[in-house]
Amino acid sequence: MMRKHDKSHEKGRKHLFSPRRVAVLGMLVAAAFVLSYIEMLLHFSVGIPGVKLGLCHIVTLFALYRLGPRAAWFTGFVRLALNTLLFGNAMILLYSAAGTVLSLVVMMLLYKSPVFSKIGVSLAGGVSHNVGQIICAALMMETPGLVWYLPVLLVSGCFCGVIIGFLGGFLVDRFERVKLL
Repeated sequence: MMRKHDKSHEKGRKHLFSPRRVAVLGMLVAAAFVLSYIEMLLHFSVGIPGVKLGLCHIVTLFALYRLGPRAAWFTGFVRLALNTLLFGNAMILLYSAAGTVLSLVVMMLLYKSPVFSKIGVSLAGGVSHNVGQIICAALMMETPGLVWYLPVLLVSGCFCGVIIGFLGGFLVDRFERVKLL
């Protein structure tokens, strides 16, 4: 005798792998990956090693505000894995993962706070991404003196975080009425 599938326990719960959610997350990962690739091709540089605009984080901010923390983690790490497989190496993966983890943790702690705007959350994410990378580099190279480079990266993290926050916030607000899931 076949039993009917009981969906009563599923009411009000978003499934991570529903077809619609997979499609939306796939589009977000693709957008983040393309933005990373464009940034790699353009070589945005101000003559300071390690300074990047971080265009792909527009998508992370969008995912966080429109779909929640799990979607931001998913898009951030799938994009990171794709970038590493196609353009990077193990060391780049470690540095990028350290920055991404710290950045996402900080952003998730702040994004529901009424004190922080989307730009503020992005700025904190940009700064913490740089802090995570410096900590990782200092540990991996066993060179605590790398911390001297932190002020340069903090300034760039603030500048880039504001730009990404403005662009990401604009997209979040622009697509407010679009039902994604």
